[in-house]
Amino acid sequence: MAVLVFNSASHMTSFSFIVLRFILICVTLHCSSLVAATMYPRPNIVLILTDDLDVSIGGMIPLAKTKKLIGAAGITFTNTFVASPLCCPSRASILTGKYPHNHHVVNNTLEGNCSSMAWQKTQEPNTFPAFLQKHGAYQTFFAGKYLNEYGNREAGGVEHVPPGWDHWFQERNSKYYNYTLSVNGRPQRHGQNYSEDYLTDVLANISIDFLENKSNRKPFFMMVSTPAPHSPWMAAPQYENSFPNVKAPRDPNFNIHGKDKHWLIRQAKTPMTNSSIEFLDNAYRKRWRTLLSVDDMVEKVVRKLEVRGELSNTYIIFTSDNGYHTGQFSLPMDKRQLYEFDIRVPLLVRGPSIKPNQTSSLLIANVDLGPTMLDIAGYNVNETQMDGMSFLPIMIGTGNSSTWRSDMLVEYEGEGRNISDPACPLLGPGVSVCFPDCVCEDSYNNTYACVRTMLKTTNLQYCEFDDNEVFVEVYNLTADPFQLTNIAKSIDQEVLEKMNHRLMMLQSCSAQTCRTPGVYDSQFKFDPRLMFASLNAHRNKLRQTVK
Repeated sequence: MAVLVFNSASHMTSFSFIVLRFILICVTLHCSSLVAATMYPRPNIVLILTDDLDVSIGGMIPLAKTKKLIGAAGITFTNTFVASPLCCPSRASILTGKYPHNHHVVNNTLEGNCSSMAWQKTQEPNTFPAFLQKHGAYQTFFAGKYLNEYGNREAGGVEHVPPGWDHWFQERNSKYYNYTLSVNGRPQRHGQNYSEDYLTDVLANISIDFLENKSNRKPFFMMVSTPAPHSPWMAAPQYENSFPNVKAPRDPNFNIHGKDKHWLIRQAKTPMTNSSIEFLDNAYRKRWRTLLSVDDMVEKVVRKLEVRGELSNTYIIFTSDNGYHTGQFSLPMDKRQLYEFDIRVPLLVRGPSIKPNQTSSLLIANVDLGPTMLDIAGYNVNETQMDGMSFLPIMIGTGNSSTWRSDMLVEYEGEGRNISDPACPLLGPGVSVCFPDCVCEDSYNNTYACVRTMLKTTNLQYCEFDDNEVFVEVYNLTADPFQLTNIAKSIDQEVLEKMNHRLMMLQSCSAQTCRTPGVYDSQFKFDPRLMFASLNAHRNKLRQTVK
């Protein structure tokens, strides 16, 4: 740093003239944002989003560097959940800060509003990156998978760059080789040469280039969305033989029959065949191997920020779009289900004023990510229509944990095929994601909504299915952390009524009304007269999609 020493009045006069000239130049060039950034530097933000990374069945174990460089350097949230356990609806919730019934993305297809023209018209302009760019004077960078159908010709092709992004490097849907990047709206094709094309490493290199060449006049927001550990689970060559003896965890809910659960879970074949178990064990190992490159990428980003002197003024957030299962309740492998292994995700954050080695058990939803990043940037979240709330005060120790939310909403709309699978004719139409042994992971009536409640004294999940049975599942996760026993038929009737009422409230909530007290809060108000005569009215909200 240069130090100015004034030896005479003439030197002082010269310096005053320099200052005056700088101010006049700033006024002429409209550089008030530069002055503000110099006087009141806003923090930078990095969001690293993985694809299908669980936390319940050991997904974080291979990520030793990530846990050290982000978790141990900051705070780890142990109870973080997604609003929907599927890629596109969950990512839409992250971007908009809204529950699915408000952003209307229900699955990974254009018909399900994933990247559709309707989405682009109604939701894209109101994502948190758009706010950061427009109102927060941030320079913004994206690399990786966005929403599943981005790049689809019917969604505008690779030419379409969503509002909110100054630098755009988008890959359509979790490939490791042989893909096309949209580079600021221009196609860049990649093959299968590891040194040039392996996507996780490409994303790391692009991110490092951005950090080296970005403007230093404005803070930055950088979002990197990796393909790992999503299928097809292609590891970098140096990691192809890692974890040779690792198997999917044999937890109490592994390879058992879900006897008291929704019919889709009950149709799974128990016990699984040896070949099926061998297949999922192999997939489990492959998932871990892909994560080693993610771990390397995290280290490169953190070290680059450190070398540039920017680490101390940068928040780094690490999370996933949904969880995953491998053999739980004899389901082979996928996400989409209401259970902990599919809806619970990792969340690690480091940054200014966050003390190291913290752990928080507060209930965080992925609809909170957008509001939190806007809060970091100094933007008033209440001026948006976001359903989530900022957990920044919790991280930096200025918030009151006793007033934090006690519950959240999980929504999922099942998918099925109109015709029977030729390989599994006995299943009939209406199912999808079927494996060779005719065990299916989804169906039209695998449509459900849940209230996930968590307090020091209560750890409960209440779910209703939109099917002919009006099937209900309830779990006391304090006594039953692996969700082995559905207590819907034995729990107190008044509790069921209150939870049903709360579910209806959350499924029709918007913005501030999504943050009202839950059933186990002292401020919760329950009026049986408000109970619906049927369940259909509040479910219509979930069924809506933008035409």
